[in-house]
Amino acid sequence: MKQQTSPLKLALIPVLMFGFGFALVPLYDVFCDITGLNGKTGRIEASEIDAGLVDDSRIITVRFLAQTNTGLPWSFEPLVEKMEVHPGQVYEAVYRVRSTSSQATKGQAVPSVSPGLAAEHFNKTECFCFVQQELGPLEVRDMPMRFVIGPNISDKIDQVTLSYTFFSLDRG
Repeated sequence: MKQQTSPLKLALIPVLMFGFGFALVPLYDVFCDITGLNGKTGRIEASEIDAGLVDDSRIITVRFLAQTNTGLPWSFEPLVEKMEVHPGQVYEAVYRVRSTSSQATKGQAVPSVSPGLAAEHFNKTECFCFVQQELGPLEVRDMPMRFVIGPNISDKIDQVTLSYTFFSLDRG
């Protein structure tokens, strides 16, 4: 009888492994919410911003970081390293991207905000990360990003970091 349970147990292992792999995405999202890692920014229409809700009494320092993933022949950098902003007011930051390739290449920027608790209050009205980017050979492009930090952000948060990573969309 023991010999018959072994194949059943062996068949159950791949099923459990598949189930665990399927559950990793929601588990990762819960982990990120708890730890504040990999904060995702929001998107908002410019018409939804209430100019009367600007909190002039508070200043939050926003730091900008940029990097490209291995395999993407681009250089990528913010034109300013940091800004001091008032919650509720719209600001614009510009990033510069340069292709170092002799052929056209495609990429997609993925944002991350830390601390994670600030991510739900960091909204963009315009961003190069909303669409795929294609650069021609040796092309240089300045890309604006408009954002607002919600006025109801916690008083404990006085510094936010916005980081972008560009990933290659080219096959090969």
